[in-house]
Amino acid sequence: MTKPYPVTHSDAEWRKLLTPEQYYIMREHGTERPGSCALLVEKRPGKFTCAGCGTTLFEGKRKFESGTGWPSFDEPVAGSVETSSDDSLGMERTEVHCATCGSHLGHVFDDGPPPTHQRYCINGVAMNFKADEGK
Repeated sequence: MTKPYPVTHSDAEWRKLLTPEQYYIMREHGTERPGSCALLVEKRPGKFTCAGCGTTLFEGKRKFESGTGWPSFDEPVAGSVETSSDDSLGMERTEVHCATCGSHLGHVFDDGPPPTHQRYCINGVAMNFKADEGK
């Protein structure tokens, strides 16, 4: 049984709401090509939100350059994401998904900077960015 989320849509509704690339990544657990998203180089203060439901996922001040080709953060906004086990590529990884709509965002690894030592490696097309007012 699939967990119920506060924001739900039918498959047809998701396909209308998301671009084909977003649908592939967020609903089919795909991955964007490394270095392919403009949010990789976004450095302004602001908030990164779920492209599926608008939930604020990460604060700009938590973003860092990991050299991986995907936007990376050391900590999500409290309660905004959930994790689950992912062994889809024959290795054990921890998937990150939106706690509000269940959309796949990326994965989290234990090789980030102090103090959290976490690297939330997130597909850029799964997010939108809103700069802080006056920035």
